[in-house]
Amino acid sequence: MNQTSSWESAYRGKTVLVTGHTGFKGAWLSEWLLELGANVVGAALPPNTEPALFDQVGLATRTQHHILDIRNHSGVIDLMLDSQPDYVFHLAAQPLVRLSYAEPVGTYETNVMGTVHVLEGLRRLNEAYQAKPGRTCAAVMVTTDKCYANREWLHGYREEDPLGGYDPYSSSKAAAELAIASYRQSFLRTSWPGLEPRVAVASARAGNVIGGGDWALDRIVPDAMRHIERGDILRVRNPHATRPWQHVLEPLGGYLLLAWRLAGALLQADHAALEYLGSPFNFGPALSSNRPVSALVNEVLRHWPGEWESTAEESAPHEAGKLNLVWDKAFHLLDWSPRWDFEETVARTVRWYRACSEGRGARLLLIDDLNEYRNSGGGLRTAASGVMAAD
Repeated sequence: MNQTSSWESAYRGKTVLVTGHTGFKGAWLSEWLLELGANVVGAALPPNTEPALFDQVGLATRTQHHILDIRNHSGVIDLMLDSQPDYVFHLAAQPLVRLSYAEPVGTYETNVMGTVHVLEGLRRLNEAYQAKPGRTCAAVMVTTDKCYANREWLHGYREEDPLGGYDPYSSSKAAAELAIASYRQSFLRTSWPGLEPRVAVASARAGNVIGGGDWALDRIVPDAMRHIERGDILRVRNPHATRPWQHVLEPLGGYLLLAWRLAGALLQADHAALEYLGSPFNFGPALSSNRPVSALVNEVLRHWPGEWESTAEESAPHEAGKLNLVWDKAFHLLDWSPRWDFEETVARTVRWYRACSEGRGARLLLIDDLNEYRNSGGGLRTAASGVMAAD
């Protein structure tokens, strides 16, 4: 059985808890899981944009949809124990750097304590599954490439590099990574006295994801789409900042693959595999997709003409100038590599928004991209690909 067909069998009929399913990445992941035949349980705040991809594709009626703030300790634990998931993907977060300057306390409450609440739920689930032979749960906790102590290096960050973060968002995600590692070592290690491994936890750090259906404010792609559609000039605040641009399906494929491998190690009680899989993983694009914001905007305008200008201000809040991820760990341990290059990623993203503006259904557009990605072997390395991670 190849890895793709194993994915089909791995998630079909399984209960998957997704936190943050009303957000951009969460909606894409939920749709993918539904296509794989999973029973999706979602926990999140209501969508905070209009439109919202979650609403556009009708996920409220096709998932077990729970409005739940992950800062609600007892609510998170109750949902975890009630739903008894086979998989957990934790995506709920306050995801915006600039908003974290305006709302630092809420950012830390959500990104740190919200993560701790999910981890506490997993600890309780691990205890509950001791009395249920064969029941396991593989969890992937999603943080960010910004969790590293940024040195403005030209080379990429590896999983063992120091954590840090200048702004509240980035540092909150670094703190979340520390909490994940602590819970794994303190409560979910295979050597924990008296407990068999029933729950395994990994963390995932992705680059700057783009794709159709992101309607957030203060993000370059949705801002560009809104301005172009209205015929306005797009004002770009940080055109020289370099980011690892990737289509949203790239890291999501990595998360699914990582969780599947964790689940297999749990079922086989493979302690060695659980040790190296229960750890942080980078999921980034090829080195050629590390481009400045200006290059992204110019590529967008190739597919949907418009105008832009720089509005860089010296007094603007600090944002990292260079970000880059090395993903050879995922390549070697998971056989994962990105599939779509920079040009393909931007072209598909703009095509999605243009078609949506012309009245095509958002779910059909999402399914089209998902099918194209899966047919390309998305998320998996093939012998013919010859792709290697870039240092």
